[in-house]
Amino acid sequence: MTLAVFTFSLLGAMALGMPIAFALVVCGVALMHSLDIFDSQIVAQNIINGADSFPLMAVPFFMLAGELMNRGGLARRIVNVALAVVGHVKGGLGYVTILAACVLSSLSGSAAADAAALAALLVPMMVAAGHRKIHAAGLVAASGVIGPVIPPSIGFVLFGVTGGVSISKLFLAGIFPGLMLGAGLCVAWWWVARDGHTESPPRKSLREIAWAFVDGFWALMLPAIIVVGLRFGVFTPTEAAVVVAVYALFVSTCVYRELKIGDLYEVFVSAALSTSVVMFLVAAALVSSWLITVSEIATQVVDLVRPFMGNQTLLMLAIMLLVVIVGTALDMTPTILILTPILMPIVKQAGIDPVYFGVLFIINNSIGLITPPVGIVLNVVCGVSRISMEDIIKGVWPFLIAQLIVLFLMVLFPSVVTVPAKWFTG
Repeated sequence: MTLAVFTFSLLGAMALGMPIAFALVVCGVALMHSLDIFDSQIVAQNIINGADSFPLMAVPFFMLAGELMNRGGLARRIVNVALAVVGHVKGGLGYVTILAACVLSSLSGSAAADAAALAALLVPMMVAAGHRKIHAAGLVAASGVIGPVIPPSIGFVLFGVTGGVSISKLFLAGIFPGLMLGAGLCVAWWWVARDGHTESPPRKSLREIAWAFVDGFWALMLPAIIVVGLRFGVFTPTEAAVVVAVYALFVSTCVYRELKIGDLYEVFVSAALSTSVVMFLVAAALVSSWLITVSEIATQVVDLVRPFMGNQTLLMLAIMLLVVIVGTALDMTPTILILTPILMPIVKQAGIDPVYFGVLFIINNSIGLITPPVGIVLNVVCGVSRISMEDIIKGVWPFLIAQLIVLFLMVLFPSVVTVPAKWFTG
C-alpha cells in the first residue's frame, strides 16, 4: 500500500506540472498521511537537515568552477590541445570532441556545462569540415555524458551523501569507466564518419603542438591536482571543490586574464542560481527519503526483486534497466535522490560493492541526460547549436547505443570497474 502511495503521489504531482522538489515534499506528506504520522515540524526539520551537510558544500564550488572554466578560457585551451594532437586524422574533429570532453570532465563535473562549451566551439568547426550537423551535435551531447563520471562529479557527491558511500572512493573509481565511455564513443564515431568526405585540419608541427600544451598548461594541471590530491589524501572531495574553484578563479583572472573583475558578479550569480536549484532538490528529497525508511518501502521493493537476489549480474541488469526507463522521464539529480534510498538496501543485501554500484548508477543516470523525450543535455546542445530536437535525436542514437553497450559490459564484467578502482584508491 505504501509503495503505491509513494509512486502515485510522486507521479501525480509531476503530472500536474509541479516542480520536482515540491513533488518530493508532496510525496512525503502523502506517505505521512497514509501512515497517520503527519507532523509539519518533521517536514520542516527534514528539509533543513537535507541541506545541512558538509559534503554537499562541494556542489556550489563545483558549479562555480564550471562557470569560471567556461568564461575564463580554460575550455577553449583544452580544445586547442586536443586539436593539435588528433585534429588531423580522418574524422579528427570528432576525436577532438571526445578527448576534450574527457579533460573537461575533470574540471567541472557538469554534463550540461561541458556540452554547452563543446557545442559552441566544435559544432561549427565540424559542420565547416563537412560533417553532418546532426552527427556533430549528437556526438557533442553524448560526450557531455562523460562529465558526471570522471571526477570531480556532482552526481557522485549527491549519491555519496544520499547512500552513505565514500565520495573519495567514488571519485577515483569513476576515472577508468569514464575513459571507457570515451573509447566507446571513439568506436561509434569511427563507424559514423567512416564513409564521409570531410576535410580535417592540417597536421600541426611539433612546435605548434608544444605551444598548445604550453598555452593550456594551467588548464591541464587541474585534473592532475584533483587526482593526486584525492589519491594521497591531501584534501577531501569537499575541499577539492574549493581548490578547483579557487584555482580556476586564479587562472582565469591572473594567468589567462580572460575573465575581468567586473564579470565576477555575473559569474557568481549564475553559479548561485544553479546551486539553489540542486540544493533545494536535495533538501526536499530528504523528506521522502526519511519516509521511505520509516514506511519500509525498500523492504517491499526487495520482496519484488527477490527472484534476482541470488544472481548479482541479473539483479544489476534489472536495476540498470529500471534506471534507464526512469532516466527517460527524470533529470539526473531527482533520479539519484529518489532511487538511491530505495536501491541501496537491495544492493547491500545482495552483497554488491556499493562503490561499484554507485559508478554504474551514475553512468546510467548520465546516459539518461541524452535519452528522449526529456534529455537535458540534448536541450542544451539544441539551443547552442540551433538544431531541432528531432534532428539531434537522430544524430545521438549511434553514440547512445555505444554508451549503453559499455554500461552492459561493466555489468557483465565488474572487474573492469573494481580492479582500477582498487588501484586508484590504494
